[in-house]
Amino acid sequence: MTTATTPASHPIYDKLKALNITLPDVAAPAGAYLPFIKTGNLVYLSGHLPKRDGKVITGQLGKNTSTEEGKSAARAVAIDLLGTLQAAAGGDLNRVKRIVKLMSLVNSTADYTEQHLVTNGASELLAEVLGEAGRHARCAFGVAQIPLGACVEIELIAEVE
Repeated sequence: MTTATTPASHPIYDKLKALNITLPDVAAPAGAYLPFIKTGNLVYLSGHLPKRDGKVITGQLGKNTSTEEGKSAARAVAIDLLGTLQAAAGGDLNRVKRIVKLMSLVNSTADYTEQHLVTNGASELLAEVLGEAGRHARCAFGVAQIPLGACVEIELIAEVE
């Protein structure tokens, strides 16, 4: 785990510290892909899975995982996304101009309809940490399964300086 080393006068890092959030290092990809790609001023982050104590948080919403548990998992994904975004922005989240879009895949039963509430866990954290720059367009899908049985997977597009 890396700790933000940016001076305390930067609101993003002050907010992370206040929330007791330490950003993780970029995780090694679990397949034949890169964790992020930068093209022009846009950074595309690959899908991230929720983890607790280094293990993927599994479950299916509407079956064995509650909306609140899913929302908490989505928040955990947002923390990992911020760690990857920090690396993609040259080690400084202050270079992030805006989160452009979030795409959330929620492992859910056919009759589960609260994917948007699960995804709020990530959206709310990004807005809390990044302020107006953290507000974004998004979509939230219900899917039959996610790799490793994860309850949610989220990818992100951001604009950086």
